[in-house]
Amino acid sequence: MLRVLLVDDEPFIVQGLSVLIDWNKEGYEIAATAADGREALSYLRENKVDLIVADIRMPVMTGLELLETIRREGISDAYFVILSGYSDFEYAKQAIRYQCMDYVLKPVEKEELLEILRKVDHMTADTRREEENQQKFEKAYLARNVMALLFGKYDRMNLEYVKNHMHLSEGIRYIDIEFWDSMELEEREEGELRQMQRHLYQASLDFLKEDEGHCIFDVSQDEKRYDIGFLYCDYMAAKAGCGEKEYLEGMRKNMETVLQKPVRFLAGKKVADISQIAKSYSAACVLNSLEAFRVRKSIYFYEEEVQVHQGGIVLCKQSLDALIAAIEQNGKMQIRKSVEQLYEEMKQMGVVGDTVNLNINYLLFQLIHLATEQDNGVNQEEILHYISESSFEEGILRGSSVHLARFACEYAEYLAQLRKNVSRGVLSEIEREVREHYAENLTLRELSQKYFVNSAYLGQIFRKKYGVSFKDYLNNYRMEQAAQRLLRTDEKIYQIAQEVGYKDLDYFINRFIAAKGCTPAKFRKQSRK
Repeated sequence: MLRVLLVDDEPFIVQGLSVLIDWNKEGYEIAATAADGREALSYLRENKVDLIVADIRMPVMTGLELLETIRREGISDAYFVILSGYSDFEYAKQAIRYQCMDYVLKPVEKEELLEILRKVDHMTADTRREEENQQKFEKAYLARNVMALLFGKYDRMNLEYVKNHMHLSEGIRYIDIEFWDSMELEEREEGELRQMQRHLYQASLDFLKEDEGHCIFDVSQDEKRYDIGFLYCDYMAAKAGCGEKEYLEGMRKNMETVLQKPVRFLAGKKVADISQIAKSYSAACVLNSLEAFRVRKSIYFYEEEVQVHQGGIVLCKQSLDALIAAIEQNGKMQIRKSVEQLYEEMKQMGVVGDTVNLNINYLLFQLIHLATEQDNGVNQEEILHYISESSFEEGILRGSSVHLARFACEYAEYLAQLRKNVSRGVLSEIEREVREHYAENLTLRELSQKYFVNSAYLGQIFRKKYGVSFKDYLNNYRMEQAAQRLLRTDEKIYQIAQEVGYKDLDYFINRFIAAKGCTPAKFRKQSRK
C-alpha cells in the first residue's frame, strides 16, 4: 500500500478528502493528517510516505514552504500535490520549481484526484522497477568480482570493489552449499535441478538477510553441479552470539527445514582476508573430490578432513595391487579380504587426509585402466562418474571399508560385463521401452536393473551406438512425439507437454525451442500456413 499524508488547516477539507474516494481500493492508505506545514514536517522527519497532498495557504507554515523545506533538506522525495483556491500562475510556478507533481484547484473533483493517484501509482511502480534492476545489476557485478577472487584471476580493481561493497572481517572461508541426495538428483531433469538450485539460493538469502551479498549463485564451473557459494566471515557468528560451527550448523538446519531436503556444506580452509579466498575455494573443491570416500557428514571442514602424514606421502602399493587383482578376477571373498588389508595397513601407518586421497586416486586410475583394456571405446569420464557416485546405497558409511568393498565388488561385475559384451539384444529392448513408455519417468538406472545390466556400462554402450546420453535420447524422442501432436491435433500446448512426459510447461517449451528452433505455438502456426 502507498502511504499518503494529508495536510490542511481546515478539518472538513481533510475529512472530505478522506471519504471522497476509496483509498484502499486504489492501493493507498492515509498514513497521517496534519493541520499545518510544521506539523507535517515533524511527522516527515520520522516517517516515510509516498504522496503528500497539502493546502497552499496554512498558518505557521504554508504548503509551498513545506515543499521547499523537504526538498532543500532532503527530508522526503515523496510526490507532492498542492491544493489551492487560487489560480494565480505565480503559485504554480513556485510549486513546479520544487518538483511539485500537480497543482489542483479547490474544490477537488473525484475524477481528478483518482487520475493523480493512478499516475503516482504507475510512476512509483516504474521507480521501483528501476531500483530493483539497479540492485540486480549491482549484485551481479559484485558476484562477478567475488568470482574473480575465488578463481585467483583478479586485479586491484576487483579486490577494491569487493572490499568497498561487502561487509568483511578477519577470518574468512569459502563454503560450497548443495543438496546431497545424489541418487534423487540423478533422476531429475535439468530444468528441475536448476529450479532446485534457485530454491537453495533463496533459502540462503532468507537466512543471511542483510548479509545476502555473501551468497553467490552458480559458482561451480562444473555444468553437472547445481551448487551455490557462500563467503562466511567470523563477524557473522559473533553477531549471532555463537561459535563458527554452531552458526553454520544453524544455517544448514534452517535451509533443510525450509527446503525439506538434505543440504551439505563443504567448508574450505579459513584464510586471513578476502585477498586469499582463492585458497579457501580450492580447498572446498578438494573436499568435494574426497567426499565419496569419507564418513557421511552434513558439514565438512577442510582442517579436519585434510591432514598430511608426518612421515611424508605413503602409497600402500602392495595392498592396492592385491585389491586391483581381486577386482579383475571378480573374486568377492578376496576383494573383501584385500580391502580389510588395505585399511589395516593405512591405519597402522597413520595414513590420513591427503595420503588417503593419494591411495584412493591410485586405485581409481588403475580401475579406469582396467576398463579401457577391456573396451577401448569406453568413455573414461562416465567411468569416473560411476566410480564417484553411482553404486552407494543408503546406510553404508561413506569412507568405511564396507563401502569400498561393496564398490569394488560392483566394479568387478562391471568389468565382467565388459568382457561378455552384454549389449546384444539389450539396446533393442531399451528402444522398445522408450517407444512404449516415453511419457513415464524412465531412468537408465531402473532399466539397468530390469535387464540385469550394470548402469554405467549400459550408459556407455548406449552413447556409443546413438551418440547421445540416454536422457538426451529420451528427450529428443519426446520432442518428436510433441511435434507430431502439434501437427495432427488441436490439443492445448500444456496438454501435449503432459502427454509426452513434462509436468513443467516452461521447461517443456525451453526443450522444444532447443530441439526445433522455435516455440511450440510458432511451430504449429508455421506448419499450417
